Amino acid sequence: MEQQIQFDNPMGESLSGTLHQPERPPVGAVIAGHCFTCSRHTGVLRHICTALCEAGFMALRFDFSGNGQSQGRFEQSTWSKQVLEMEAAIALIQEKGAPWIGLAGHSLGAAIALLTARRIKTVSAVCRVAGRVSATRPMHFLTSSQQQALEQSGQVEFYSRERKLRLSKDFFVDADRHDLMDATRLLTIPMLVVHGDRDEIIPVAEAHLAKTANPRMVELAIVAGGDHMLAQPDHQRQVARTVTGWFCRQAGAPAPGDLSRQQRHRP
Repeated sequence: MEQQIQFDNPMGESLSGTLHQPERPPVGAVIAGHCFTCSRHTGVLRHICTALCEAGFMALRFDFSGNGQSQGRFEQSTWSKQVLEMEAAIALIQEKGAPWIGLAGHSLGAAIALLTARRIKTVSAVCRVAGRVSATRPMHFLTSSQQQALEQSGQVEFYSRERKLRLSKDFFVDADRHDLMDATRLLTIPMLVVHGDRDEIIPVAEAHLAKTANPRMVELAIVAGGDHMLAQPDHQRQVARTVTGWFCRQAGAPAPGDLSRQQRHRP
């Protein structure tokens, strides 16, 4: 059910992905992007993609360039580059004949999924997990010494997940070009916003802001006790069930429970 694949971004860098293939012809496909310094193996993404596959979806989780097993340098990351990489993933899924396409993302991946969904008209629904819609200027999250280093050298260093990483000024300039609140307001396809009410990095208020910005298109799912990574296995299973059921409704496919009942009553 899982296949390790590689595909190229527009810069010719090889991206690594895990493709979940259902045993029957897929009812659709969902592409999932990870958080800022994570990889496609983040627990919540693995649970979501596994559950989607069991419900009949093709699901692809992949590493953005400079992360996980993908080629590229982390310091060359920008939001716009990651949008292009998600678009490359969409093209790959389209080549495989997916009849319906949805996007999902966690944290920064949620921002990339939203921005990509606004650009690609073949995307029919988007799910954002633990994402931010306001206060999205990354420069504001740097210390004064980091801001000074960025101004003087054009780069800033930091540690994350036991890695010493570097970002260039291009990352910050590019991020400032994107307005997630505006993208939410103008969204014309359904969006599910999933958020833990104990998120220690991005407050749950961000989920409610998204709902207020576009009440007609946005549906909320708040995870009681959930932190930013939704690290508890029970929370990951809950999110996977919620996201899968929602994508089933958007694609017009039976939810896993409905499918089981149909099979039990089949003559």
